[in-house]
Amino acid sequence: MNTDLLQLICFYLFGGVAVIASLMVISVRNTVHAVLSLVLTFFSMACVWLLAEAEFLAIALVVVYVGAVMVLFLFVVMMLDIKQENVREGFIRYLPVGIIVAGVMLVEMLAMIGVKAMHAHTLGPNPAGDSNVAWLGRALYTEFLLPFEIAALILTVGIVAAVALTLRQRVGVRHQSASQQVIVKATDRVRVVKVASTQMASVVPAPAPAEPTQENAK
Repeated sequence: MNTDLLQLICFYLFGGVAVIASLMVISVRNTVHAVLSLVLTFFSMACVWLLAEAEFLAIALVVVYVGAVMVLFLFVVMMLDIKQENVREGFIRYLPVGIIVAGVMLVEMLAMIGVKAMHAHTLGPNPAGDSNVAWLGRALYTEFLLPFEIAALILTVGIVAAVALTLRQRVGVRHQSASQQVIVKATDRVRVVKVASTQMASVVPAPAPAEPTQENAK
């Protein structure tokens, strides 16, 4: 079989699965099934990007979204008791407004993509024939090194700020100290109390009441 024909068949196969799975995300009633359908959509689109020789985007989609974000969503949805009747209440009422908003957003995104395509900065051809990951890494660490470092610095500042906000002292909140748990001794936490056995022998059970006989009943 020709290689181009095989790639075309795989493209239509992965694209069809992605379209069907994306429609299942918004059509199925079970929330867990919707999340699993979204995972299948992401995985199918990663396969499409692999066919388009965009290996970095495919790896990022599988590792970040399928492997982390969607698994987190799945656990959250499974732990929450969501009532489908309350969620779907008023869906038909707000459907026209949702369609109008979605149409406006689609037009804006297409216009933005067209403007960016006309003024985009291309990286140039890849004469070495390297993979997309190696090509993107070489471009990031040579031509775009300063923006890459600035983005990494901003993310680091955000992480440090989040940790600082989490570790602030609050009144009445229990916290865990690893240093105190390591130096603890069993003699400080456990106390053995001896109970004399004579105390148990002094407790005599009360006699059971006698059952009435026929003579006593007369």
